[in-house]
Amino acid sequence: MGQGTIKEERHQKNINRFLVLIVVISVAIRGFLAWALELGNDEVYYWTYALYPGLSHFDHPPMVGFMIQLFSLDLYFDSELFIRMSSVLLGGANTYLIFLIGKSVKGRLTGLFAAMLYNTSVYCFVIAGIFILPDTPQLFFWLAGLYFLIISLPAEEITKQAKNRILIAGLLIGLAMLSKYTSVFLWAGAGLYILIYNRKWLKTSQLYLSAILSLIIFTPVLFWNLENNFISFTFQSERVGFFGQGLRPDYFFTELLGQILYNNPVNFLIIIFALLALLKRKFKIEPGKLRLLMLTSLPLIFLFLFFALFRRTLPHWTGPAYLGLIVVAAAWLAEKAKSGTKKNYFPRAVQFATGTLLLALTLGFVHINTGVFSFPDNPDPKKLGENDITLDMYGWQQFADKFAQQIDDDVKSGNMPAGAPIISHRWFPAAHLDYYVAHPNGIGLLAIGDLERVHKYAWINRERGQIRLGSDAWFITSSRDYQAPTPLYGKYYSTIEKPQIIKIYKGSKHVENFFVYRMRDCYLVPVDVLMEYGIDGYNH
Repeated sequence: MGQGTIKEERHQKNINRFLVLIVVISVAIRGFLAWALELGNDEVYYWTYALYPGLSHFDHPPMVGFMIQLFSLDLYFDSELFIRMSSVLLGGANTYLIFLIGKSVKGRLTGLFAAMLYNTSVYCFVIAGIFILPDTPQLFFWLAGLYFLIISLPAEEITKQAKNRILIAGLLIGLAMLSKYTSVFLWAGAGLYILIYNRKWLKTSQLYLSAILSLIIFTPVLFWNLENNFISFTFQSERVGFFGQGLRPDYFFTELLGQILYNNPVNFLIIIFALLALLKRKFKIEPGKLRLLMLTSLPLIFLFLFFALFRRTLPHWTGPAYLGLIVVAAAWLAEKAKSGTKKNYFPRAVQFATGTLLLALTLGFVHINTGVFSFPDNPDPKKLGENDITLDMYGWQQFADKFAQQIDDDVKSGNMPAGAPIISHRWFPAAHLDYYVAHPNGIGLLAIGDLERVHKYAWINRERGQIRLGSDAWFITSSRDYQAPTPLYGKYYSTIEKPQIIKIYKGSKHVENFFVYRMRDCYLVPVDVLMEYGIDGYNH
């Protein structure tokens, strides 16, 4: 065996060791944080998707709920860790998938660096890798679908194997679409690639069968919307519509800054330098694969930057689009590593990206649990903590424990009837109160308000039943987002008593107030908001 062969084998083994190390360490860190942190606003809302599963939901397709059901054994293990378990484990799978994509594009070292960059992305590691969001299953199926597109569409000769792979891609993209609507951009990128660069595919039946397969998988969403007057598509179109809006450069720069921060500023710079190096022809990627990576990335990014000129957008909507750019950046890093005199498996740029992410995670975790950083607080007790967004993930269990004692005292003294429901004005904080307070205590929670505010709770209300005339209820609001109950529910209840204030602490630091109101004697039952949209029945 030659010296060169031995070196190459050692090189491949080193890459494999690093890859395994990345997967194990990343899963361990994300698993710890998933266990240690309370659920955020969106996460606890998606818990209701598992509690009340359906073919689809008001604001998203059903896959995130299915994932929660699958990994928590249908909520048998109903804890933060198991609700987030799919994020933790699929994050490890995604690391391997992006390694495979990088390997197919420009070798195993590119795959290794792609795996590293994936795990230094705030969006990939934290938002979709710790928190449970629709992005969790979307990233998994997006990466798997992209992999099969990469190893099939650029083929000069369309073999039977390539045709089979495009069918698998259609299956995976369909599952990605069942996770989040923006996954259709994978098909958009693939379609553009075929039309511009490889029209041979237009003559194959497998391409059309693949698209049909994606559509068939997506049919539960279509069926649910058919039963619910296409309310989900109406809601989503309003979120990205822009006609009639003035030009808003502040929204644009907020979106751009958000994309930079979500992808890790260091990663963003690496991507920019890689793209510039490509333009200057300082390194090469096989043209077909490069074009496909660009077409599945740039259109989605530029489209939402365009939308951001006119209305508010959220940076994570473009998150999957950066996956292709991560692979391009990894290919550039691999090219630079090969030009050195010594094999470098952990480039300086990736070290900076890793350090940036770990620093942010450490500071965030410490502050969430200790309140070490100070925010300008309003002296008004109804606004305490309003500037500290980390309180979305802290204090709920503390409040639940204190409020459970209040329920017990009130029921024993006859001050409130047993089983009195909690009323909330919006999907958040309704879902937090539902998960941490109502559900463990076996009492109902109803969200009463406009559909734009209560979202899926409009359907959940139907499952749980209406408020009864003459009944009492609790209303709970916090100083993070204080809402006076009388303007909201004074028309339904004869009396709303002064609140009891429950204080939330981080150590000895008073960080938030919860206001607990007793609402007495319901004399008018709130209308079913879904009836205003012509939605009958119980299609949650």
